[in-house]
Amino acid sequence: MRAAVLVESGKPLAMWDGIDIAAPRAGQVRVRVTHCGLCHSDLSIADGVFPSPTPIVLGHEAAGVVEEVGPEVAGLAVGDDVVLSPIAPCGVCYWCVRGEPGVCVNAMTIQTNTFLDGSTGLSRRGETIFRGVGLGGFAEYVVVAASAAVKIPNGVPRDVACVIGCAVQTGVGAVLNTARVEAGATVLVMGLGGIGLSIVQGARVAGAARIIAADPVESRRQAAQRLGATDVIDPTAHDVGTRALEITGVGVDYAFDAVGRAALIQTGVGATRNGGTTVCVGAAPMEDAVVLAPAALFTLTEKKVIGCALGSCNALRDIPRLLALAQIGQLDLGALITDRRPLSEINEAMADMRAARGIRTVLQCGV
Repeated sequence: MRAAVLVESGKPLAMWDGIDIAAPRAGQVRVRVTHCGLCHSDLSIADGVFPSPTPIVLGHEAAGVVEEVGPEVAGLAVGDDVVLSPIAPCGVCYWCVRGEPGVCVNAMTIQTNTFLDGSTGLSRRGETIFRGVGLGGFAEYVVVAASAAVKIPNGVPRDVACVIGCAVQTGVGAVLNTARVEAGATVLVMGLGGIGLSIVQGARVAGAARIIAADPVESRRQAAQRLGATDVIDPTAHDVGTRALEITGVGVDYAFDAVGRAALIQTGVGATRNGGTTVCVGAAPMEDAVVLAPAALFTLTEKKVIGCALGSCNALRDIPRLLALAQIGQLDLGALITDRRPLSEINEAMADMRAARGIRTVLQCGV
């Protein structure tokens, strides 16, 4: 098959032909990828912010068509349109049975860039190729656990549905599953890329009374207002924490870092009211450290800081729920997509993301 491959961190991705992909094993399916969104996590790996083995196929926000079904797979058939998820819920591990699918044992594959047994199913001329961020979607085909492929209802276009795989699962899930924002709450969203705008939409779906959105890019602030933000802040002109306090009087109930920066997490802690919650949604660089000082004051205010992996979503439960919300107009998936390119233009798409041009670029990987 053909795929976009990161051969060396900090270098442009290369288009490789002749990649061998294994047949699906028990419990797996092979999917012909048609579309894959570009996420900032892909860019972080490409730029070396998140060290990863190479060569590696990135991309983890994909949709496509089931091409082959392995043994012991129920509920999927050849020809089914599916959205793919980078975390395949196993349903039986310590965490899944406790309702914590974001830290399912299969989530480890995001860190290892392999299947749990250490294999990848990808090679070229005898050299192992890694499957980035638990999927490897910048390719013509992927092999995934059947629980990572969720059927799309008829009439939902794959080039739009693909953004559910990461941006929408993560953002809306952070609100509904991780934070469990209640109706009437006040919310601060820092960073208005695909995930941040999905958090804004999730807060609106949850019935938040005040949704404060902060981003230095004016077009993104405008998009947030169209999607439900009640207030916007330009962090280059105003202190976010101070403005959040002015708007709410006591601080927000929930603050979300949608970028992945320790400084924003600390801003969130300062912007929340006593007893408020800061949710770490974006993937911060490994060297970033959060300092909570003075510790005694943090204890006495009962503020909380919590992590969030893929919106704490169980793909089998949440992808159909998110698709249903989109079909009735409660979620606007298309508003997240500001550009479409062929896979061969992936480096141009990454350049756009580095420059904060647009929100989400969807790459066409096949037909």
